[in-house]
Amino acid sequence: MSKDTLGIADYPLAEKRPELIEGHHGKRLADLTMDAVLTGSVSMEDLRITAKALRQQAEIARAAGRPTLADNFERSAELVAVPQEVIMRIYELLRPGRARNPEQLMAAAGELRNGHGALRMAAFVEEASAVYAKRGLFTRRY
Repeated sequence: MSKDTLGIADYPLAEKRPELIEGHHGKRLADLTMDAVLTGSVSMEDLRITAKALRQQAEIARAAGRPTLADNFERSAELVAVPQEVIMRIYELLRPGRARNPEQLMAAAGELRNGHGALRMAAFVEEASAVYAKRGLFTRRY
């Protein structure tokens, strides 16, 4: 395994490969200290997970033979840049009985794909739309 390839032996990254962990502003894990928080040199943005970290977790999950978990990490990596209000609106549509028709979910998929470059998430929502149609989940349930 090359130095750039992650595997099971690298999990958990914070313990095994802390030099790889970096926040949105480039701060390393070692920079995230209580003193740094107290002096104000660490912000909430420095503590948020990055798309890179999620892709690294996906790589480890694949190496561990957990492709479904890896897919989830990769979709999550796409969502890091999507505004929270968009995520919550689409999440609400994905709850059974909330979307009235497949077009609503397809529009949400289009927004993810075209507005945010979230291709895997868009495909996931499109797949959900097909399953909901097959199972009759567009009917108001509550």
